[in-house]
Amino acid sequence: MSEKVYYAMKVHSTIKLLKKIPKGKVATYKEMARVCGTSPRAIGRIMASNKDPMGCPCYKVVAVDGKLCGYSGMGGLQRKQKLLEKEGIVLEQGKVPKRYFYTFPV
Repeated sequence: MSEKVYYAMKVHSTIKLLKKIPKGKVATYKEMARVCGTSPRAIGRIMASNKDPMGCPCYKVVAVDGKLCGYSGMGGLQRKQKLLEKEGIVLEQGKVPKRYFYTFPV
């Protein structure tokens, strides 16, 4: 399998996984990487290439400590925070509390 095909498969599986994060929950880059069998950095690159942040809610992916990072959609991190708040997620000291973290079933 070529590297290009492998990457396309990872992108596809990551986007499908994004859509499984329940309303009012977030996933970490690390959790996404665990399920997709890749690295958190690779997940970040995939999120950065997302052209449809509302249809494929990349704003629901946060750092392992709950910090908002890496949102390249229109409005940047302020927009990411507003989208999370719209789902009922209340930040504490600029971070998403662990109670909002979603762990995908094994």
